[in-house]
Amino acid sequence: MTMSWDAIRNRLSDVQGARYWQSLEELCDEPGFQELVAREFPAHAAFWESPLTRRRFLQLMGASLALAGLTACSLRTAEKLVPYVRDPEGVTPGKPQFFASAMVRDGHATGLLFESHLGRPTKIEGNPDHPMSLGATDAFMQAAVLDLWDPDRSQTVVTRGRVSTWEAFESELLRQRQQWQAAQGSGLRLLTEETTSPTLVRQVEALLRQYPRARWYRHDPVDRSALLAGAEEAFGQALVPHYRFDRADVVLTLDSDVLADEPASLRYAREFAARRRPEGPMNRLYAVEAAATLTGAMADHRRPMRSLDVGVWAGKLLARLQDGLPAADPWLEAVARDLLAHPGRSLVVVGYSQPALVHAIGHALNARLGNLGQTVTFTAPAPPPATAPFADLVAEMHRGEVQSLFILGANPVWTAAPELAFDAALRRVPFSAHLGLYQDETSALCTWHLPEAHFLEAWSDARAYDGTASILQPGIAPLYEGRSTHEVLAMALGSPTRSGLELVRETWRGAHPGTDFEAFWTGALEKGLVPGTSLPPVVPTPRGTPVAPPQAPAGLELVLRPDPTIWDGRFANNAWLQELPKPLSKLTWDNAALMSPVAAERLGLSNGDVVELRVGERSITAPVWIAPGQADDSVVLTLGYGRKVGRVAHGQGSNAYVLRSAGAPWIQPGLVLRKTDRTYPLATTQRHHRMAGEPLVQVSTLQAIAATGSMPTEAPPSLYPEVAYPGHKWAMAIDLNACTGCSACVVACQAENNIPVVGKEQVMREREMHWLRIDRYYEGPLDAPRTYFQPVPCMHCENAPCEVVCPTAATVHDDEGLNAMVYNRCVGTRYCSNNCPYKVRRFNFFQFSDWTTESLKGMRNPEVTVRSRGVMEKCTYCVQRIQAAKGDEAATGRPIRDGEVRTACQAACPTRAIVFGDLNDPASEVAALKAGPRHYALLGDLDTRPRTTYLSRVRNPNPALEEA
Repeated sequence: MTMSWDAIRNRLSDVQGARYWQSLEELCDEPGFQELVAREFPAHAAFWESPLTRRRFLQLMGASLALAGLTACSLRTAEKLVPYVRDPEGVTPGKPQFFASAMVRDGHATGLLFESHLGRPTKIEGNPDHPMSLGATDAFMQAAVLDLWDPDRSQTVVTRGRVSTWEAFESELLRQRQQWQAAQGSGLRLLTEETTSPTLVRQVEALLRQYPRARWYRHDPVDRSALLAGAEEAFGQALVPHYRFDRADVVLTLDSDVLADEPASLRYAREFAARRRPEGPMNRLYAVEAAATLTGAMADHRRPMRSLDVGVWAGKLLARLQDGLPAADPWLEAVARDLLAHPGRSLVVVGYSQPALVHAIGHALNARLGNLGQTVTFTAPAPPPATAPFADLVAEMHRGEVQSLFILGANPVWTAAPELAFDAALRRVPFSAHLGLYQDETSALCTWHLPEAHFLEAWSDARAYDGTASILQPGIAPLYEGRSTHEVLAMALGSPTRSGLELVRETWRGAHPGTDFEAFWTGALEKGLVPGTSLPPVVPTPRGTPVAPPQAPAGLELVLRPDPTIWDGRFANNAWLQELPKPLSKLTWDNAALMSPVAAERLGLSNGDVVELRVGERSITAPVWIAPGQADDSVVLTLGYGRKVGRVAHGQGSNAYVLRSAGAPWIQPGLVLRKTDRTYPLATTQRHHRMAGEPLVQVSTLQAIAATGSMPTEAPPSLYPEVAYPGHKWAMAIDLNACTGCSACVVACQAENNIPVVGKEQVMREREMHWLRIDRYYEGPLDAPRTYFQPVPCMHCENAPCEVVCPTAATVHDDEGLNAMVYNRCVGTRYCSNNCPYKVRRFNFFQFSDWTTESLKGMRNPEVTVRSRGVMEKCTYCVQRIQAAKGDEAATGRPIRDGEVRTACQAACPTRAIVFGDLNDPASEVAALKAGPRHYALLGDLDTRPRTTYLSRVRNPNPALEEA
C-alpha cells in the first residue's frame, strides 16, 4: 500500500488531545484498511483457498509438534531408561514436581524451575531464589521445552554424511589422541561459545596441561567484547558492570536495550519497574538510540539518533558535565541538568553494540556523577576473557596449522564474519568434530557431527551474570543418545565412560574440601544455586577523560541486532518463537529491513517492498518494514534468519550475517540501499483483533496525578442483575506502567495451555491461536512517537457479551466468576467472537494440534485439554492451577493464601505487571490495586464489568522538555 505521508502527518497534527494508533495503515484510512476493520472474520474465503500447501503444513506440524518415534522417558536422575512400573518415593501420580536448574544463553546462567509430570518436563518457571531470575523468565526460557521435544534435533552420530555410532567416534578419537600425544597437542584446537561453566573451564585447563601446545578459542555471535574493552580503556582492567536500577532516580541509556537483551535483564527489568510506581519515588528514563527498543518504549523521553552518532553525543554530554557551560542542544542541556541534580542516584548505561570508546565515555559519565559504587558496581569477568581472538584460529586454519578441531555448541560457518571465510578454512582441517543440538551449517562441513544433549537432559554448571553458580540437573534421560560438552571433553581427555554427573560433582567436591559434600550437593540442587559464589565487587579508579570520537560521515548506516524472538538464530527452529509477534513491529516468521517513515518517504518505499542492502562488496535482499520512531539514517536488520536447515527455520527471512564485519559486528557505515521491483508478503499481527471504542490504553503523567489525585474508575449502572460470588471471586489487574512488552507471558500461556502454532500463511489470515496478545500503541508525531503496551487476555466479563449469543451454552459463567468454555458443546458458530468487543477468542480453523498421538504427552501439559478442530479457545485464568489449589484447600482445610494461585502469564512476568487473586479477600494485592487511583476497565463504558482490568500508564517527563 502506498503511503500518503503528508496526509498522515496532517491527520496527526490535527488531533486535539491524545490519539493512540497501532499502524501506519490505520493513519492512512484507506479503503483497504476500512474493509479489514469492517469484516469480523477476515477469512471469509473457503478454508481450502489458503496458500498453505500440504507440503508446508506437514513440515510445520512435523518440526513443531510431531514426536513420533521417541522412546520411553525416565526420571530426572536416571542414568538409564527404566520402565515406570512402581511409583517412586515422593512422587504422586497426576501431581507435577518441580526441580531447579538453569538455562545458559550467551554464556551466562539464569535460574529456573522445570515442571515434571512423571519424568517429562513440560513447563518452565523462574527460580525466585536465583538473583538473575527472581522468579521470572523470558520468552526463550519459556520456549525451551519445545526445543527439548523437537524431532528435528540431531539424533545420531554422523561422519562424512553417513550415519555412524559413538563407538566409531571413540575409535577415531583414540587414533587422534595418539597423534596429539606425540606432538604435545600441536595442531589441536578447541572452539566453544562463551562460557562460565566451572566444570568446562576445569576440563579445558586439564586438556591444555595434557597437550600444552593445544589452544582454546571462543566465538559467540552476540559479541559483547566492547564492554570489557571499554572498561579496560577507562580503568586499566577488564571489568563487568552491574547496574542498580533500584537505586537510580534518573537513568540515561545510550543505544542500549538494557531491559530486554542483557544477561541480567530480568533483574534489571524487575528493579526498574519497582521504581515506576507513582505511589513511591518514581524514576525518570531517557533513551538515546537508533532502533526502537523495549527500553526506549519505556522511556519518559526518547531521542532517535544514528548509532554512529551516539558516541559523539555522549562526548558532548561529558564535556557539558565537566565544564559546566550550557549546551546549545536544549535536549542535552535538560538531560545534563537532571543528571547533575541526582549525584550518586543517576545511572548511564551504554549498549554492548557501541564501540569500546563509547563505553569508556559512559564510565566517565558515571564517575563524574558519583555513581561508581552506588548505581553501578563492577566485578572481574569469570572466566577471564579469551587471550586470543577468534580470527587467529581462522588464520591458523587457513595456513593449514590446525589438524584437529573440536567445535562444541557453536555454529561458526553460519555466524562468523564473511571476510574470515571460516567455511573454506574448515575444509582444510583433516579432523573436525562438531557437537550440536542440530545438524546445521557447521556440522555439514565437519568430518564428524555429534548429537548434543539438551540442557534439560544433561548435568552441567554455569555462573550467572553476577557470578552466582548453579548446578544444571536434567529432567529426563537423553532422547536421542546425545552427550554433553563435558562428556565429549572427557572423551578427548581419555575418559570416555565418565558421565556428566560424575564430572560436575568432581568440580564441586574439589571446591568444597572437608565439608559434608552430600549435604552441600543436595542443598545446591534443591535451591538451584551455590550460595556464596557471587563475585566480589571491584572498586576501579578512572584513568582519565576519554576523547570523544569524531563525527561520522553522513549517510545510511546498517545496525545489526539479535532478533527479539529467535535471538542469534539458535532458536530459529522453534515454532513458538517464530510465531511470537515481535514486540514493536509485530512481525512473525520473518525479519525485515526496519527504517523510519522519513527514510521510507525519501526512498519511495512501502511495507513489503524488497530492497538490496549493500555494504562494501557484500549484499543481501530483504523486505522493508516502516518503524515509527527509528532514526532516519539507520536501517536495522536482526540476526538469526536465512537458515538453510531445519524444517521450521528453513527459508524464513534474510541472512544478516552476510553483511557482518569482524571488526565492527554491530554497526556498519556506508550502507547502500537500492529498491528492487519485487515485493514480499510479511505476516504481522499489529492490525489484528482490533477493538472498537475508546479509551483503550490510558496514559497520564506523574504531575497530572499529583494535581488531580485520581483517574475516573466508576462503573456505569447495569441492566443485568447483580450476582453474588460467596466463595472465590477471581480477578486480574495488569499494570501498564510496569509492562515492557517483552512477551514472556505470551509464550508462557502457550506452553501452559497446549496452544498450537498455525504457520505464516494462517497468521496472515488472522488465525493465530495465542490466547494472550500484547497490543502496541503509538502516540504523538510519526517520527518520534511514544510507545505503550497493553496485554489483552480474556476479560472474564461478569456481563459477558459472548454468553448471551451462544446457541449451545458453550460459553458460561461459573460460580467464581470465570468465563468458561465447554468444548464439547461448541459447534463453531463463532457468534461469541463476533459479539466480543475485546476480540480475545480464537477459533481453530484447522486440526493444528495432533491430539491423537500418544507421544505428544511428553511435551504437553496433561492438566489442559488438547482441543480438536472447530471449537473456540480463549484464556481460562489457568483454571487448572486454580483447581489444583482448591484441591489442596479441600485436603488440608487451609484457605488459599493470596498469591498462592499464579497464572502462567503472571508467573513469567519479569516486572510483576500482572497480578491475580481473589477479590473476596480484601487484603489481597489484586483487591488493593483495583481500589487504587490508576485503576480502569478496558471499554468500561460497555458495562461488561470485566474481571481483568488495568492500571494506567504514567509518565514522569522532565518539565523542561515537556514544555518544549
